[in-house]
Amino acid sequence: MSVAIITEEAPLPTGHYSQAIKAGDFIFVSGQIPINPLTDELIEGDIKTKTRLIFRNIDAILKAGSSSISKVVKLTVYIRNLSDFSAVNSVFAEFFVGEPPARETVEVNKLPKGAEIEISVIALVN
Repeated sequence: MSVAIITEEAPLPTGHYSQAIKAGDFIFVSGQIPINPLTDELIEGDIKTKTRLIFRNIDAILKAGSSSISKVVKLTVYIRNLSDFSAVNSVFAEFFVGEPPARETVEVNKLPKGAEIEISVIALVN
């Protein structure tokens, strides 16, 4: 059995998908781009600022599903410019202390709303 997770503390879906799905002992969070949940707009700033906002939004979604960013076991990162990877990686170190989760990073041509980065995660339920 699966249950959709929704919270207004993170950007609401802009299409026919859920912010996240809780299935068994896991939460699968849909790809998040750097949208301010209060304005529903992409934020300005450097890639580190955008990555931090994505992780705050992901954490809000996970908390709504009885989990947290510390329970993330897998990430997928889509980035428009792979030369930003080291900056993004430094933000990962802020959020994932100790053993980091599994991850892949893929350079892509385009992302929704012209975003520079999108991240999806799989986390354990507390």
